[in-house]
Amino acid sequence: SPSCSSRVWSVWSFLLFMWCLTHIVSGQIRYTIPEEMKRGSLIGNVAQDLGLDVQRLRSGRARIVTRQSIQYTELKTDKRILVVNERIDREQLCGDVTPCSFSFEVILENPMELHQVTVEITDINDNSPMFRKDEMKFEISESATLGSRFILPGAEDADVGSNGLQKYILTANDVFGLKQHSNPDGRKYAEMILQKPLDRECEPKITLKLIAVDGGNPHRSGTVNIDITVLDVNDNPPVFNQSVYRAMVSENALKGTDITTVNASDADSGSNGLITYKFSNVKEQVTDIFYLDEVTGTVTLTGQVDYEKDKKYEIMIEAMDQGGLTDSSKVLIEIVDVNDNAPVINVMSFSSPVPEDSPSGTTVAIINVIDADSEKSGQVTCTTDSILPFKIKSTLRNYFALITDSPFDREVVPEYNITVRATDSGSPPLSSTTILRLKISDVNDNNNSPGMSIFSVKARDIDWNQNARVSYFLEETQINGSPTSSYVSINTETGAIHAVRSFDYEQIKQLQLIVKAQDGGSPRLSSNVTVKILIQDQNDNPPQVLYPVQTGGSVVAEMVPRSADVGYLVTKVVAVDVDSGQNAWLSYKLQKATDRALFEVGSQNGEIRTIRQVSDKDAVKQRLSVIVEDNGQPSRSATVIVNVAVADSFPEVLSEFSDFPHDKEWRQSRILYHSNLPVIPYYPPRYSDTLGTTGTLQHVYNYEVCRTTDSRKSDCKFGGAGSQNVLIMDPSCSGTMQRIQSEKSILDEPDSPLEVMKIYRWRQSRILYHSNLPVIPYYPPRYSDTLGTTGTLQHVYNYEVCRTTDSRKSDCKFGRAGSQNVLIMDPSCSGTMQRMQSEKSILDEPDSPLEVSSV
Repeated sequence: SPSCSSRVWSVWSFLLFMWCLTHIVSGQIRYTIPEEMKRGSLIGNVAQDLGLDVQRLRSGRARIVTRQSIQYTELKTDKRILVVNERIDREQLCGDVTPCSFSFEVILENPMELHQVTVEITDINDNSPMFRKDEMKFEISESATLGSRFILPGAEDADVGSNGLQKYILTANDVFGLKQHSNPDGRKYAEMILQKPLDRECEPKITLKLIAVDGGNPHRSGTVNIDITVLDVNDNPPVFNQSVYRAMVSENALKGTDITTVNASDADSGSNGLITYKFSNVKEQVTDIFYLDEVTGTVTLTGQVDYEKDKKYEIMIEAMDQGGLTDSSKVLIEIVDVNDNAPVINVMSFSSPVPEDSPSGTTVAIINVIDADSEKSGQVTCTTDSILPFKIKSTLRNYFALITDSPFDREVVPEYNITVRATDSGSPPLSSTTILRLKISDVNDNNNSPGMSIFSVKARDIDWNQNARVSYFLEETQINGSPTSSYVSINTETGAIHAVRSFDYEQIKQLQLIVKAQDGGSPRLSSNVTVKILIQDQNDNPPQVLYPVQTGGSVVAEMVPRSADVGYLVTKVVAVDVDSGQNAWLSYKLQKATDRALFEVGSQNGEIRTIRQVSDKDAVKQRLSVIVEDNGQPSRSATVIVNVAVADSFPEVLSEFSDFPHDKEWRQSRILYHSNLPVIPYYPPRYSDTLGTTGTLQHVYNYEVCRTTDSRKSDCKFGGAGSQNVLIMDPSCSGTMQRIQSEKSILDEPDSPLEVMKIYRWRQSRILYHSNLPVIPYYPPRYSDTLGTTGTLQHVYNYEVCRTTDSRKSDCKFGRAGSQNVLIMDPSCSGTMQRMQSEKSILDEPDSPLEVSSV
């Protein structure tokens, strides 16, 4: 409990140093509690004392690891406290050993932490002194001299310290006095001293009581009756020739080994001079280990001694003659330690598998090694095979960390059998081993380099000598239009196939070779084998954002009306990844936003939608940053900025976005000509998304590109068929399928609006004809996606279309509002805002460059 416990913190600089090396946090705390506490009683606040919070205890799966057969404590991770789990009897736990304590470890994972907790158990006065027998009989000669000593039976008190046995009291009498003694181990015993000559004829029997009292509060006591029989004359007691006998015995000594012999003499003759020996005042277990010959006085080993349990024995021996006179002597038997215990290995934590890109110094396992021997025989070292990429570091006493010592390569060694060997320092040393099977998990880290060995072929020829000498050759075949030898080479003697170049999965997914094995005979005989090499994809390409196009000079904004409801589709981020498999699986995430509570991005489809009702309080300008990430290891990503205008009308957008920069070049032409991304044409009303698989999207594109007075009713289509795109024209269109002139000439700077229109139409056809990626419409710089439904997308289109011979410098705007088109002109253009003629008339086939510019 907090009132009776104390905490001792110790920080070892050595442990801190080892912590830096092994990434393991370690510490020690100590609590002191009395024995016999009820189950559930508080021991201490472990989290507070270790500086941990509840979340760390839970996430680290904190647990107690103890070497005790009984788990006396329990860790309440939700309350951060340590409580009593089982009744603790100090006497049962430690006997007469003081101080009494037990230790255990608190282990946390992710990251690994190891803390040692020691609980000291203090004694309470719950045991009374007890004598082994209810009575003690003495036979004393009446001729016993004054001052004769008689050793009294000692009491045993399981308590320790002040609660243990403190003194003896002999009932009042005028014949015997009491003298108390203490052994070196602290055990107390008493002698009865003859103070008055005995007279058998007057008092043949004397009955006394010996009381043993402890120092508890209140006191506890035990009593034994002493019955004394006075014998007739025997004038001389036995006398030992030594007051103390010393002997040593190894803990591995065989039963029956003689340890020492005691000797006492008696000056009397006859039966009064015959001496017998016996153990006096010893614990019962001592008589199970040692035997005393009552005639010869020889002490013999009859049981098993264990240095780890008892390092020495103090035995009182009494010599008695036939007249009942006695003398006593002490035998000190020291146990010699022998290295008879091999280390015991306990794997406390083991992480398998580990990634092949794990850095050196990564902790793989925590190992606890215990050796029951003492001193040098109990000092343990822990090692592993030096040829393996692992080493062992010592952490706390008897704890070791198995850490990585060099990088892994799963493709070379997918798993390791790690032999951990624990060896003590005894003579001879004892050891034990355990094997840890560690698997290495794969990381996408392979890319072949020129000269890399790919595979080996082997042919067998049952002829002899030169006729059986086999050489290997590559048949000259073509791979993607290039000779096989430009991809791989073969060692003519060994058959080893090597890469000549680095392979690109996006360019070639497999190689098929024909290898010829030819002997050295005459004529030469040969045989062929086909080798197919599959190229594995690597995540070496980041996602490419197709829409919205990130322009350098103009700002593209999506328009959202203030009446937009929850779930309103603002726009869609479209991206592709030229890698394959999981390396091309894309996910979308909103990284930053002006108002995170207004928008969300579909993780799989990239759709940006509103997640609440748009209100008048929302700012007009909204800027979203969307990150597109593939599923490779490690993943690659791309970021796209989406500008959103929250407004109900185009003039409101212009007034709020007055800081939009004006592009000084014809935007569409420059983007189409310079962009590294797939070039994106405009989706006409009849766009259909139906079949085929290209990249990461499925599309067949059909476009209306015939020049008619109503493009919405055109029957001319442009589609993808097989591996090529073709322009399909029916009789309703004038003209036939024809090739477009070269890209360079058509993209020269236009001299008139008519050429501008030609370039636009040429570029649209050119993209559809050549692109292998999904074709996505190109949205002009001032485009906003807000109103109306045309085809499969919702758009209002704003273009720079002022009637001038240099459209690149125009500040006039063309907008679509509802079902009509409106020409918006600022002061730099002559005229004012006016209604445009109906959509049908404005889209009639133009007769002049001026009308082309208007369109």
